[in-house]
Amino acid sequence: MKFRSLLIFGLLAISMACTVPQTQPGSTAQNGNNAADPNRKLKIGFSMATVKEERWQRDRDAFEAHCKALNVECVITVADNNSSRQANDVDNLLTQKVDVLVIAPQEATEAAAMVDKAKAQGVPVISYDRLINSDKIDLYISHQVPVIGRKIAEYALQKVPKGNYVMVYGSSTDNNAHIMKKEQLAVLQPAIDRGDIKIVADQMIPDWKNDLALNFAENSLTKEGDNIQAFVVSNDGMAGGVISALAKKGLAGKVLVTGQDAGLEALQNVASGKQTMTIYKPIIPLANQAVESAIKLAKKEPLSTTPFKNDQLGGKEVPAILLEVTVVDKDNLMQTVIKDGYATFDKVYQNVPEADRPKQQ
Repeated sequence: MKFRSLLIFGLLAISMACTVPQTQPGSTAQNGNNAADPNRKLKIGFSMATVKEERWQRDRDAFEAHCKALNVECVITVADNNSSRQANDVDNLLTQKVDVLVIAPQEATEAAAMVDKAKAQGVPVISYDRLINSDKIDLYISHQVPVIGRKIAEYALQKVPKGNYVMVYGSSTDNNAHIMKKEQLAVLQPAIDRGDIKIVADQMIPDWKNDLALNFAENSLTKEGDNIQAFVVSNDGMAGGVISALAKKGLAGKVLVTGQDAGLEALQNVASGKQTMTIYKPIIPLANQAVESAIKLAKKEPLSTTPFKNDQLGGKEVPAILLEVTVVDKDNLMQTVIKDGYATFDKVYQNVPEADRPKQQ
């Protein structure tokens, strides 16, 4: 009997030793959180909507470089402007047990479901550059989008205080486009009320596509008999499309064209006078802060943020980090993008005759 009792006790002990506790959804063990293995590298997943434009290529490269510098693993996916593909990308990133998920959304509302999935697994979420329509995000990091909208409109109004305006907005699925539209119209409304300016055409351009902006600009010029004094355009890619439409009419450089992102082609157009201005948004500081914030969230360290109201969610606030922006035009190219090393003198002025280029300091 004594031997039998010892045998049963031994079997019970082995059974207990081999039993693995079942993890609950959202637990650190399930998510591969660093708390379970302090020697494991943190893993950040970055789901990008696109890298077709130069600006987004800069984001990807800067994000990846800073992860490497800080000894953090990062997995970057690109959805090629397809929200369904981005949803699959996010599922794959969560399967890889990322510690933090960073999303630059293709579609602001559909991305909310991606946030829900991540949060259900205890994974913090950063909304990168574009605001996701979810009050569950842990951080919205971007440049000062409302300020960008205001600066574009203020510049246009200063340079062209009277005349016919065409408004070329970004994608209707992108919160940034709606924020900029609201701010631009707020700036222009007093001049509209006075009758100084008239908005003769306006349109939100799907996926911010420059070919669609070109078509819209051509139609607007035809409709108005070329009597348009300003194209208020919300980014550089679309501005390139507008400039192409103006060039066909011999009007490039004669009509105000705004932009945003300070892409190389846009900077060249500014230098040659085809584009009137752009908004310079330093990308490296944005990507760096996103990586550093992701690390803090993974380690459950506090972030220094300010509340940002999402009008698409009835004014609900989310924590945000918003970086400053600068207006760039022909007069300050040297003092801004070139001085900062964002673009080189030779590339910016490659389409400008040497006699017309500014002197290098």
